[in-house]
This record gives sequence, structure tokens and C-alpha cells, in this order.
Amino acid sequence: MELLLTLFLPLGASIVLLFVRRHRINFLKYFSLVVSLITFITSVFMLVKYDFSKANFQYFYEVTWIDQLDAGFRIGVDGISVLLVLLTTFISPITIVSSFSAIEKREKEYYILLLLLQFAMTGVFVALDLFLFYIFWELVLIPMYFIIGLWGGKNRIYASVKFFIYTVVGSLFMLVAIVWLGLYVGGNILNLSYGFTSNFIKIKETLDLHQIPFDIEKWLFLAFALSFCIKVPLFPLHTWLPDAHTEAPTPGSVILAGILLKLGTYGLIRFNLELFTFSSIYYAPYISVLAVIGIVYGALVSAVQTDVKRLVAFSSVSHLGFVVLGIFSITVEGMQGAIIQMVNHGLSTGMLFLAVGILYERRHTREIAEYGGIARVMPAFSVFFGIAMLASVGLPGLNGFVGEFLSLLGAFKSPVLNSYWFTIFAATGVIFAAVYLLTMFQKVVFGPLTNPANHNLKDINKREWLYLVPIVLLMFWIGLYPKFFLNYSEASVQKVVQKAYNYKLPTQTQIELSKYWNSKKSKLK
Repeated sequence: MELLLTLFLPLGASIVLLFVRRHRINFLKYFSLVVSLITFITSVFMLVKYDFSKANFQYFYEVTWIDQLDAGFRIGVDGISVLLVLLTTFISPITIVSSFSAIEKREKEYYILLLLLQFAMTGVFVALDLFLFYIFWELVLIPMYFIIGLWGGKNRIYASVKFFIYTVVGSLFMLVAIVWLGLYVGGNILNLSYGFTSNFIKIKETLDLHQIPFDIEKWLFLAFALSFCIKVPLFPLHTWLPDAHTEAPTPGSVILAGILLKLGTYGLIRFNLELFTFSSIYYAPYISVLAVIGIVYGALVSAVQTDVKRLVAFSSVSHLGFVVLGIFSITVEGMQGAIIQMVNHGLSTGMLFLAVGILYERRHTREIAEYGGIARVMPAFSVFFGIAMLASVGLPGLNGFVGEFLSLLGAFKSPVLNSYWFTIFAATGVIFAAVYLLTMFQKVVFGPLTNPANHNLKDINKREWLYLVPIVLLMFWIGLYPKFFLNYSEASVQKVVQKAYNYKLPTQTQIELSKYWNSKKSKLK
């Protein structure tokens, strides 16, 4: 029941708002906020009742939809998805509160699209049917396209169209792969009377017993991976991201960084690793090379930005590289780090975008050179901005450190990657992040207050305190006691990793994987 409410409450609220007159702006705002808060509370109850000692899907719900395709409304969560659902419901009310001052036109349409977007993003994380997953995956594009295109900056049309085209092209390849996979499993292996299935659990269990020929599996893997890597985005498929981030309104940038990018990394785990294990192992070094390039490239490009929002946007390319590297290390440490880093990035980068939005509302400029010395007039803001910056750098004690450390540790120990160079080069990204973020922070917050336009800037108000404090508390909670969150994903991650290490691989690789897995099992005992 909790999962159904978490999924459908935003959809129901968006339908209700269709019948509300547009001049009732306060009702539109606070109704949306109340619904998103109820959704968050419901997801917390779901997390509390979740049994993290089990690796199977929980809160499973199934209704047959299309008999001829074995397609149904099948939803559920495991340790990999439950934290991402909670992240979605946590970020959503924050974006709504931040919208109160950021959105000043077409409020009715905006809040309807925002609630619809929350529904679609949650659906991606909980869908256990390939047909249903694809519907949610495509549905995400529609509200995000309009949020950027209607409420964005001066180049919003270009950014929204570019975002839409990139994502749709990748999605079409995934659609072909879904159709082929459903026909292959349903017709060739299971011999179903209708010759097709989109049941994810049935497909997964079937592929655990019947290995697809590599010549076929690799193309399925690449089709899914292309769609997910565009969404991450992984270098060199990242060029849509800076434009979308820069032109989107502040709440749109928070959702984009906080949740939307995680759809891609989640898909890499859920579909590529779980369904195409051999291809995942085979292509892991190649994808990890792109991840490391993205880490270094994103950091270096961030360092030369003059627009603070564009700097934070390029930093996402760097930070998401750590997530992809952790995933394709195919180790328990690396994948645990990747999952917690998805949450961490949503919090720290989301808060950086909120901070940039606060500055932009007061000065209507994002140029770093326009600021300086604002700590004297905005001391409380400077503290929050500094915490978000340090979390993004990866300071121990804050959330960013945990995910990056585990991802690097997993890559270092990985028998799949079998090279320390991945970790060595990726670790330079941490150093570069400190350089460009600390430099930006020093130029904006400290130094002389020379620009007269900054002399009378107002510090953060009660509403801004309201959405910044919860993020900071969660940052410290994850940074100081990550075990609470890592417990939820551990059993599911171990199941994925164990499957990879039991796979039929070339002799030497299998020996190395077996050694690693046996050492993990002995430590667990």
C-alpha cells in the first residue's frame, strides 16, 4: 500500500490541479507542497518497514495489463531502488518550496508538470515490467521538456530541444532491445503461446538459467547502455547536460541533478548488470575508461567556467563518473559506493543549485566576477553554501566522501578492471574538484566587497532556511553514519555481484573473480 501511495499520490494531485482556477496561486503552491510532503512521509514508512536482510523485491504488486504481451502493472522495490525512491520524495517538496519565488508565470501548469514529473521518476525506480518501465522512462521527458522550455533562461528552447532529442534517440535503441529481448525469452526459451514477455522478474530468472549467445547479448547490452549513458550522462554523451542545467529554472536544475541523472545509473545496474552479466564484465573496462575520462574532463572544464551555475553543471559530469566507475568495478564496495553516491550527488549538487538560485534571485546574474565578499552581508547563506561545496568536494564527515571513497576502493580491488590505474586517474578528479570548487567559493564569498550591487543583499529568509536545513542534516547523517543507508542496499548488491562471479568466464578471469568473492564471503562469516 505504501508503494502505491508513493507512486500515485503525485499523479492524483496533478489531476486535481487541472480543475483549480489559475488565479488561486496560493492553493496551487501549498496543495502541491502538502501532497509532496505526504508522499515523502509515506516513503519513510515504506523504508522503515523494509526488510534490508532480504535481496528480493518487496512491496510487490502486479496486475495483468496486456495478456498477449505478458505485460502488466508490476512494481516493487529492492535495496538498490528503495533509497532512490526516498531521494525522489525528499527532493520533490524541496523543489516545490524553492519554486515559490522562482516561478512567477503559469503557476498552474508548472505545478501540474512538477507533480507529473515526480510520478514518472518514481515509476522508473519501481517498474518491474519492461513495457511499464519504458512508458515511465519516456514520460519523464515530457514535463522536463516543458519545465526547461517554458520557465528557463534566454536559450531555453535550444536547451530543451537538445535534451529531448538526445534522450529520445537513446530511448529508441532501448525500445528495440526490449522488443527483441521479450521475443527471445518469451518465444525461444519459455515457448509461451503468445511468444512474448515483458515481465522483468521472469526474464531475469530465465536468463540466470539460459545464457544468451554473446553475439546477441552484446548488442542488447549496448542498446540499453546507450540510452542509460546518455541520461547519466557519460562522456562523450554529456553535451546536452550543461545547456539543460544552465537554462533550466532553479527547481528544474535541482530535479535534473538530484534525481533525473540517477535514472541512467540505476538503469545500468538494474538492466545491464542484472540481465547481461557477461557483456557487463566484458565491456566494464571500456566503460570505466569513459567514466575516468569524464571525471577528469568534467573537473577541468568546471575549473575554467565563469558562470557559477555552468560550473556546477559540469561538475555533475565529473561526479557521476565516480558512480559509473563504482558500478562497473562489479565489486560490493564499488556498487555500494555508487548507490550511496547517487543519493549524495542529489543532495550536495542539488543544494549547490539551490544556493546559486538564491544568489540569482537577488542579483540576476550568475557571473562569478560579479560577486565577492558576500559573507559580510549574507553570513548564514555563506555557511550553507560552504557546507554544500565541501560535501561536493568530498570532505570526510560529509556525505560526498563515503560514496567516492567506496567507488575508488571498489575500482582498486576489482578483478574485472584488474588495474590500479583506474583508481589513480579517478582520484585526481577529487583533487581537481577541490581546486575549482574552493576557488569559486573564495571568489564569491570571500575577498573585498567591492561591487556596490552586493552591499545590500539580504540573507536567507525563513522559507530558504526551511528547505536548506533538512538537506544539511541528511548530509551529516550520511557522512557520519553511512551504515544506516548502506544496510539497505547490501543484500541486493551482494546478489548482483555473486551472480557475476559465478558466471562462465575465461579461466584466469574466473579464478580472480572467485578469489575475490571467496574473500568477501569469509569476511561476512
